[in-house]
Amino acid sequence: MYGLWLANIPGITQFKIRLIREVCPVAEELYAMSDETIAKIPGLEKADVCRIIESRKIWNPEREWMKLQEKGIHFVTLEDAVYPEKLKSIHNPPYALYYMGKLPDPEAKSVAIVGARGRSAYGSQVARQLAEALAHAGIAVVSGMARGIDTDGHMGALEAHGETFAVLGCGVDICYPKQNDYLYRHIPENGGILSEYPLGTEPMAALFPQRNRIISGLSDYTVVIEARTRSGSLITADYAMEQGREVYALPGRITDPLSQGTNALIRQGAGIYTGVEDFLKDLQFLEANSYVQSDFRKNLLEKDESLVYSLFDFAPVGLGSLIQNSPYGLSEIMNILERLEQKGFVKETIPNYYVKTI
Repeated sequence: MYGLWLANIPGITQFKIRLIREVCPVAEELYAMSDETIAKIPGLEKADVCRIIESRKIWNPEREWMKLQEKGIHFVTLEDAVYPEKLKSIHNPPYALYYMGKLPDPEAKSVAIVGARGRSAYGSQVARQLAEALAHAGIAVVSGMARGIDTDGHMGALEAHGETFAVLGCGVDICYPKQNDYLYRHIPENGGILSEYPLGTEPMAALFPQRNRIISGLSDYTVVIEARTRSGSLITADYAMEQGREVYALPGRITDPLSQGTNALIRQGAGIYTGVEDFLKDLQFLEANSYVQSDFRKNLLEKDESLVYSLFDFAPVGLGSLIQNSPYGLSEIMNILERLEQKGFVKETIPNYYVKTI
């Protein structure tokens, strides 16, 4: 219940929580810590210390925990043994997860099915068939409960009485989009709805790219069914590759905008999804050979480039942050950034702030 307090301190970000846990990995110990000791935690600014101290005066962990239970919502943090093992291994795992239903079985295989919201009838059919086949094979389907392909994946799994898990870009107490009320009500019956965001968090565009790392992180494989060149599904695929997970994409006509993103993934080295039978055979082959796909793009990077590239997200990262979180000085970082820009991996958005482009 003290993890619930830590996860809800206004202004204390995931990054700040990581800094706190390096010194104090148990939230209950932080709650009992003296003001003076909290002020000495490396990386915390004066405002952060004040937020933590003030929050203890108004937050009753037991009362807030009971409120959560009354709503039928569960809560888990990195401190807990039941926290999903697959998420622990990814970069920047969420400290906390709110969920309805259950968490994925750590021993079971899972596949993320993602793709375009405005998908074609063909894409919808492919996604449903795949989800149904996975359900019959005892493999969980993971997606984001968005319109389009996400919906098809969840529905296919439910109709085949299989497990499916939805990761939201808002609080789990909010059904988004509203037209997916059926999924919102039925997924927890044989799966779960999860989010890292506190209850009441409204859906915002900035939150969805971050939640995509959880979709891929919970999955052993990611299949992209139709995606435009700037599709959020490509962000999920990107995270999956960084996490060392296998990525497949449905090929399509080169003149079709819905196939531009998936064809680009295949050109970069993703597996080609050619049908249910072939895909299930591939999964059996990969499992038997303990094969894990490396991020094929990383082969283009030198060791120092790869290290710096791993510090990037799809939000701008400042030059100072890159220096602080890497072993390199200013001149070395500038040299590495220049090389990453030349190779098309990052770009400068505003002076001294960079974002990853692939």
